[in-house]
Amino acid sequence: MNTLLDQHCRNDAATLSDAETAQLLNTLEGWQRQDLAIHKTYRFADYYRTIAFVNAIAWLSHREDHHPDLVVSYNSCRVTYTTHAAQGLTLNDFICATKADALLA
Repeated sequence: MNTLLDQHCRNDAATLSDAETAQLLNTLEGWQRQDLAIHKTYRFADYYRTIAFVNAIAWLSHREDHHPDLVVSYNSCRVTYTTHAAQGLTLNDFICATKADALLA
């Protein structure tokens, strides 16, 4: 079975419809849609664990060539994905959201 974890981001990803976005969002725990983006706040016990997660997200972003906006504080990191080139949400955003969640599985 080809899950989002098995897929990689593509430069030519098409913008998703609202129905496609809603369906994919239902597969993710804790992610919310806001306008043309999806976001989730991850919470940690301390700054060290927060930064370790941020570094893992940076590695993932480099590997997939798809970069989120991050808001980092002592014990949390808010991750926001959107596809600027498509001016909306694409499968790339959901692939990376799934892989971000898998970092903590």
